[in-house]
Amino acid sequence: MNESLVTLQGWLGSDVTVRQAGESPVASFRLGCTPRRYSKKTESWVDGETQWYSVNAWRTLAEHCAGSLRRGDPVVVFGRLNAEVWTNKAGIEVSSLTVDATFVGHDLNRGTSQFTKMPRPEQSADAQPASAPSDVIEPDGADERSAA
Repeated sequence: MNESLVTLQGWLGSDVTVRQAGESPVASFRLGCTPRRYSKKTESWVDGETQWYSVNAWRTLAEHCAGSLRRGDPVVVFGRLNAEVWTNKAGIEVSSLTVDATFVGHDLNRGTSQFTKMPRPEQSADAQPASAPSDVIEPDGADERSAA
């Protein structure tokens, strides 16, 4: 597949909203990315033009984004970049950039965060592991020597 994967660092420009798409939750938020450059001319840092992205996170990531992120938070987003072109009510063609997030996290260059690991759903008693070891091999290879 020819997908455009991107990593973006920026600030949440909106709170996270969650909606249902079929049976899956989808979290959406706006991410503003403002490049900074050092100007030798003025000997100071200068902000470039802010680019805005709409970010969508699906399923469990959606729930975690909704529970963890707030407007103004510094975040890092990794995902698939999509360019969308549409016509607004005034008849003007508009383009926007959307990211379907794979990973989202706080930008720890800007502050600290506290992680809470969520428990995995319980498996039923009838469920078997995907692969169970058939033989136990001793770490030092003793099983091979005893068989000889």
